[in-house]
Amino acid sequence: MTTDDLAKSYLIKATKRLKVLDLLLKEEDYSDVVREAQEIVELCTKGMLRSVGIEPPKFHDVGFLLIEHKDRFKRTTLRDLQKAAKISKRLRKEREFSFYGDIDFIPTEEYTIRDAKKAIEEARWVVKLAQNIIK
Repeated sequence: MTTDDLAKSYLIKATKRLKVLDLLLKEEDYSDVVREAQEIVELCTKGMLRSVGIEPPKFHDVGFLLIEHKDRFKRTTLRDLQKAAKISKRLRKEREFSFYGDIDFIPTEEYTIRDAKKAIEEARWVVKLAQNIIK
């Protein structure tokens, strides 16, 4: 297995998970939409890094590394890398809350359809970017 194979595997997993978001949205499971969207974005950003020879670290938000290594992404604009990094950072902040909540934050009560639709839109955008990068 090569690093390219692993990058492609991440993209396949992310693409398949996109389909789950629509089901979760239909079920009004907005907090899980946000959580799954974060995981999709994480798979994509790590796949993009692998596709240009960067071993991603073992933490959830690696978006800043897209910008740090922008010169390796020959066919991708800095603006797109910055947008992906911003999405990754935003969803990373929601990762634990959307799944576990807290004593004063019940995920099934706090997240709205608006939050879910935004997360879906962002995840789809990052997947498209990853599809353009990971060949």
